[in-house]
Amino acid sequence: MSFPQLDWLTAQWGAVLGASLLAAATDLKDRRIPNWLTAPVALGGLLHAALAGGVATFGSHLGASVLLALPFVLLFLMAGGGAGDAKMMGAIGAWLGLSDGTVTLVSVVIAGGVLAVLWTLIRREGRTVLNNLLIMAYGLSALACGRQKLTDAGSVMPPTAGMRKMPYGVAILLGVCIAAPLCAHG
Repeated sequence: MSFPQLDWLTAQWGAVLGASLLAAATDLKDRRIPNWLTAPVALGGLLHAALAGGVATFGSHLGASVLLALPFVLLFLMAGGGAGDAKMMGAIGAWLGLSDGTVTLVSVVIAGGVLAVLWTLIRREGRTVLNNLLIMAYGLSALACGRQKLTDAGSVMPPTAGMRKMPYGVAILLGVCIAAPLCAHG
């Protein structure tokens, strides 16, 4: 069974934009992106990929799910990022596949960086954030150079209690909004 290209794009980006909007709203309201949102979006994306393109498309979208989630899983494990952010990015990858997913990942990271700077300036927490970034850079370089073991990663990172968290669901939504027209027009 195959779907017309326009219907595929409409379903793909409609699902991703709608889910990202809901994720941003719940993250702003509750400071979390819930499993009741991320799980069905991920499963729907993988099911749609399998029905639309078979095993090869399913594999590509499964790989994109892992690729988009991975940086956010690392942030969750090492720097106190949100697990919901990682699951939402994985769900987005399930819908978009490797090509559009990579563009979306880059767009989300850029949007997140810009929002983080604005968030820091508005809250007047530049010194605290800069200190945490320096500690993290030192810790990551110690891991990369072998002076610390990966199992000790938590000890070379700043305490998560001192971290300032922003609702990253907003960055995900903005990144998706930036990527959608870039990907839809080739």
